[in-house]
Amino acid sequence: MNTSHKITPLQRILRRVPLYLLVIFACLITAFPIYWMVVSTVQPVEYSFKYPPPLFPVAIHLEPFTNLFQNFPIATWLLNTILLAGLTTCLCLALSVIGAYTLSALKWRGKNVFGLLLLVTQLLPEALIVIPLFAMYQKFGLRENIPALSLVDAAFVIPLGIWILKNVYDAIPPEIYDAARVDGCTQLGVLRRVALPLSVPGLVAVGVVAFFYAWNEYLFASNLITNAKLWPASVGMASLRSMIDTPIDKVFAAGMFFSIFPIIFYLIVQRYVVAGLSAGAVKG
Repeated sequence: MNTSHKITPLQRILRRVPLYLLVIFACLITAFPIYWMVVSTVQPVEYSFKYPPPLFPVAIHLEPFTNLFQNFPIATWLLNTILLAGLTTCLCLALSVIGAYTLSALKWRGKNVFGLLLLVTQLLPEALIVIPLFAMYQKFGLRENIPALSLVDAAFVIPLGIWILKNVYDAIPPEIYDAARVDGCTQLGVLRRVALPLSVPGLVAVGVVAFFYAWNEYLFASNLITNAKLWPASVGMASLRSMIDTPIDKVFAAGMFFSIFPIIFYLIVQRYVVAGLSAGAVKG
């Protein structure tokens, strides 16, 4: 008579130990740069330059934080970055939704070619267009303008956002669209009442991509905005460096403030991100 071997709870836990150790190791490797940035900021800078540097803070030194806010407009830079990232995210979501629905649900001649051209734009390096873009913004008086800068940032994210949402909309059964039209919905009504509620994970994924791109973007911001009061934080932090002396402790302190908002934003929406990217990558 065959008897099945029962796995005890202890054996089940022991089998998972290698996986747990691997996850813990990966978390430590990922979190160590953040930990080291905090340690290098809160302890006197001379300890960070020792070899080998101390793994744990020898003393607590909070002067870099106070000096940062007293001598540099870090709060203004962060507010400018929040405004820039918010505007870019809203633009990308609005235009990506319309473009993706147009490519997915509507039938019109040339839409496949148009979708291909959208992908081709992702091959264009930013450095290639920064000079003509600078000349155009200078001609129309759009420099030193955060909303105008958000248009540039959004232009580089919208093609990717359209393709993510297009595949989300492709996965929605056509019968659902047809039922909404039978009930009297217009195309915009179908988009608002059917497509948008079913594409929340995809919308969140596009929003995260747009937010992080605008938050970290440096090339266009440094060329189109030269007024220090309008700098986003990416440009402001770069200004802390100099050929004579770079205040490492202040750079690390600014990096902590620069990183905290994206971390909070990602923690709020992270449960939707994987589902949204998966929906955009796999056509149902």
